[in-house]
Amino acid sequence: MNEKFEEWAIVELFGHQRIAGRVTEQTIGGCSFVRVDSPATPNAPAFTKLYGQGAIYAITLASEEIATAAAERIAPIPFDRFEMRELKAIADRNFSREQDEREGDLYGDETMRTTI
Repeated sequence: MNEKFEEWAIVELFGHQRIAGRVTEQTIGGCSFVRVDSPATPNAPAFTKLYGQGAIYAITLASEEIATAAAERIAPIPFDRFEMRELKAIADRNFSREQDEREGDLYGDETMRTTI
């Protein structure tokens, strides 16, 4: 029998992290993931995270009320697309700086070196 899993829960992840919300399964590209839809709390908007099976240490089933209270207490900060754009801009600047440093080394120009 192939039952659809859909429960409120607290999910413990490797690295001493936890997340709480509505837990379901989702398949992307033939790979199965555990999907956690974390509810909106006074401190954070609702968000969704997908986890591979190797990232999960334990799943504790709970009522919606308990899972929502846990989500508020855990207070995870969602990683959103805007932050990813910021990280890309930082990476691009660092790459450019490293490239300038390499070119300075090619020409023996110590003035091109920068330190952080």
